[in-house]
Amino acid sequence: MAEGQWYVAHTYSGYENKVKVDIEKTIENRHLEDQIFEVCVPMQAVTEIKNGAEKTSDKKLFPGYVLVNMIMNDDTWYVIRNTRGVTGFVGPGSKPVPLSPEEMVSLGFGVPEGTVLHEKKVVIDFAEGDTVRVISGAWKDTVGRITGINEKKKTVSMNVELMGRETKVELSLSDVRRI
Repeated sequence: MAEGQWYVAHTYSGYENKVKVDIEKTIENRHLEDQIFEVCVPMQAVTEIKNGAEKTSDKKLFPGYVLVNMIMNDDTWYVIRNTRGVTGFVGPGSKPVPLSPEEMVSLGFGVPEGTVLHEKKVVIDFAEGDTVRVISGAWKDTVGRITGINEKKKTVSMNVELMGRETKVELSLSDVRRI
């Protein structure tokens, strides 16, 4: 059996999952399982911290695009190109260009299991210089100004007043809330 290559189909924004489902149905109905192998919408886990609450959700890595592993021929090109919501393939003119193996590895495909390529992204709703209130722990109800944020450790550094002097403390992102 021939080996397919990964191609990128451009879709209307917000239609990526619908396009994926429609292509998979067409593959099944037309018995193209031996020519179109996989359809995927690359996702990334994102952790957002708002008002001290941590929430993890999946976000599309490339909004408006769907990856398709297939053998490119007239039939497979026609099926993908004429799926509702698909505006075309990525490539010059009407000629689709497959992704290189290096590009696929950078996206996390074809990587040995256990290798981390895309770390979780953390979205924080405050920045250095913001005034925040500590909502839990030993410093509860203390107000201070953020002097630094460490996204990897999920902590903030801030100055608080202790016995008339400013003291630097490090707290968890979930322990502070913007005023």
